[in-house]
Amino acid sequence: MIRLLACLLAAFVLTACQPPVRLMPPPTLFLNGEHNLFGANANLDQSPRIQVFYATNRAALGPAGAPVYTVFPGDDLHMGVATLDMGGGGQTWDWLYEQSTTGPSGRRPQILLESMQRQASVPVGAGIDAPGAEALAYFKAIDEALAHSADPDLTIYVHGANTSIGRATAQAAQYRHFTGRNSVVLSYLWPSAENFLRFGHDVSKAGQAGPVLAQLVRLLARHTRARHINLIGYSSGAMVVSPGMALLGTPAPGYDPQSVRLGEVYYPAPDADFRQWTTELQAYHSLPKRITVTVNMRDSVLVLSRLHQRGSRTGRPDPTELSEEDARWMVEASNRLGFDLIDARAADLPGMDKRSHVFWYDHPWVSSDVVLKMLFHLDPPQRGLARNETDAGLEYWTFPADYEARLDQVMGQLVEAGAAQRAAEQEAQGPTP
Repeated sequence: MIRLLACLLAAFVLTACQPPVRLMPPPTLFLNGEHNLFGANANLDQSPRIQVFYATNRAALGPAGAPVYTVFPGDDLHMGVATLDMGGGGQTWDWLYEQSTTGPSGRRPQILLESMQRQASVPVGAGIDAPGAEALAYFKAIDEALAHSADPDLTIYVHGANTSIGRATAQAAQYRHFTGRNSVVLSYLWPSAENFLRFGHDVSKAGQAGPVLAQLVRLLARHTRARHINLIGYSSGAMVVSPGMALLGTPAPGYDPQSVRLGEVYYPAPDADFRQWTTELQAYHSLPKRITVTVNMRDSVLVLSRLHQRGSRTGRPDPTELSEEDARWMVEASNRLGFDLIDARAADLPGMDKRSHVFWYDHPWVSSDVVLKMLFHLDPPQRGLARNETDAGLEYWTFPADYEARLDQVMGQLVEAGAAQRAAEQEAQGPTP
């Protein structure tokens, strides 16, 4: 037993040495002081520290309050809170605000994981009705966070392959930060090997994690007051999200798929088998408000993944792989079924590396579009994107040359709508005594 524990700890140490996440470039919508979303947060926590919830089925070692999560799957779903520091210690909110609202200059600040506090655990595969007192207290903490947030939705971030606990929580934290800290975010940490040379391990473990994610979503839907549950499945995270959503879309005795209250499901640069993903999409497409895929047809990471997996990836799809029936269904989905395909090509996005795999958070136009989609549930034309159509009739969206002007108009309309809503609420309440 001691030898096994030593091996597990050694594996964790050897694979966890990854470069830190650095704060992404500010989305374009944050570069206009009149419209950035920090100003919309009445309960803004003006601190370089930031917290995100987490859940993981990684096997845990050490004390319950400060566990060490290995790269191996365990028998329990652990849930807790991760605390991260933006800037590396000793920085002020004013400094971080400037870093978050001005164009990048020099090296970006690090986002470092300070602590992980496990608050509850439930067995993987257990029912959702009676998760135990500790789990109920954890869900209550999520409800309290939602009650103090302008965004009533809960967003689950699912990381890609070769990703450590520190990187996964930092990516979730910077997404939360650039919602103006208006959103409550939970990072689902599936058992990545945290090592590029063990990609086969990650493919296997991602596929096995789909049912665990489905269990987590059902628990959150049953025991929190989140208006919607949104999901972001980045890169190989799509191998987790897509089969998990297919399970959620499958009726079962005592389970109504509509009970999970899915909002936005977003796949940026998804590294999932295109044919399998298309089949799974047909099982759950009616559950979320919208499903969005953002692709880069020159994505270098997905070129390598195709060679390894022997099939095109959803973030760089080959339509000829689909049967005629599936191809027709995809056309129908793009036009009528709440499915949006966005082509993030370097020719449309100033300064983007044409081979980029990280464009969804690294390019300020694309990250602005992500925030608008997730926070406000706007469809592509409402977000300022341009409509296109293939010869086969497939609808897709691109970033127009005047995107920044359109974005400014979109933000202005949102500000006006928010002011009108507040005025209506005040009028309904009547005059102040």
